[in-house]
Amino acid sequence: MTSSPNSRDSAWVLEATIRTAPAADHQWREQLDRLRPIASYDPETQTWRTRLGALDLAGVQTLQTLFDMASAHGTEVFLAPAAVPEHWEGPTFTEYPDAAAVVRARTEGGRPLGQLPLA
Repeated sequence: MTSSPNSRDSAWVLEATIRTAPAADHQWREQLDRLRPIASYDPETQTWRTRLGALDLAGVQTLQTLFDMASAHGTEVFLAPAAVPEHWEGPTFTEYPDAAAVVRARTEGGRPLGQLPLA
């Protein structure tokens, strides 16, 4: 799943974004405590964002934390393939693995992740 420098043009990372949920002070602190170690906060858009280059144990744990927080606070997680940032030194996905097809299917027609077309 990782790329070499020659395959960087076909490489991508999974960008996960979660909107900040309106919360009382103690709930906001819970969001901070859980999300700060795994994501960066953008105060302009009021979103948390992280990028993953592998669906290894750490990547799955990161996604689970995002989905747990979204469920607990009534917000949503958005997943999208993104170009590999210039400063990125971690693993990347390539165009061909199954994960790319899942993310691509998620971005088609606004279907929720897991709801793939039947035909």
